[in-house]
Amino acid sequence: MNLSGNWTAGQSQIVRVSAAEAVFQAIRSASEDGQLKVGTKLSSETALAAQYGVSRSVIREALRSCTALGLTETQTGKGTFVIASRASSDLVLGPFSARNLMEARPHIEVPAAEFAATRRSTEQLEEMRGILALMAEEDDPEIWVSLDATFHAAIARASGNGVFESVVNDIRDALVNQSETINLITGRARQSDMEHQHILDAIVRGSTHDAGLAMATHLSAVDTALSLIMGEKHA
Repeated sequence: MNLSGNWTAGQSQIVRVSAAEAVFQAIRSASEDGQLKVGTKLSSETALAAQYGVSRSVIREALRSCTALGLTETQTGKGTFVIASRASSDLVLGPFSARNLMEARPHIEVPAAEFAATRRSTEQLEEMRGILALMAEEDDPEIWVSLDATFHAAIARASGNGVFESVVNDIRDALVNQSETINLITGRARQSDMEHQHILDAIVRGSTHDAGLAMATHLSAVDTALSLIMGEKHA
């Protein structure tokens, strides 16, 4: 059978997605089309892992994103339940919403990067280089987002300002959840790697202006990705 010609000419490219994204999209679609009704208790992580043929860590990642979108809620000792048929109007990141987080981050992390450009130590530069090297090679999304938060915390620490360092540490879990959900849905990890490198390059050069600009550019890109997710919700 010849599959070339007119039929193949009309087909769209196959887009590769991660296992976690595939599971996330399956649960999201089932919630939105009514297969999983509000109040339904999902199977255990072990059962879901067997059902989808993936690891439990993949299931946990997918479920965290479902929770961030307001579709599910995990109750300690009881399990995970469907609580909505449509995603909420904002990502839920523990005690913070994604929108509130993005409104605050530029006021914290841009000046932190600027101060880090002139106050960082040699040891701190090596630490940041090491983090980015690990991120560039990391394929596990859960580990990558943890390293992402570690990099931002390292910049805040290198700023020499204890207030910036404390605030970034306080919102670290929310940063991990935000990064995980955005990267799961929009696949921004490799782009973020490049943006992080631009920030570090400016800090290495000791350029206050460039470090602040690179951080602002990175946060703007994250905000754009967040807005795309918000737009999907209202489609």
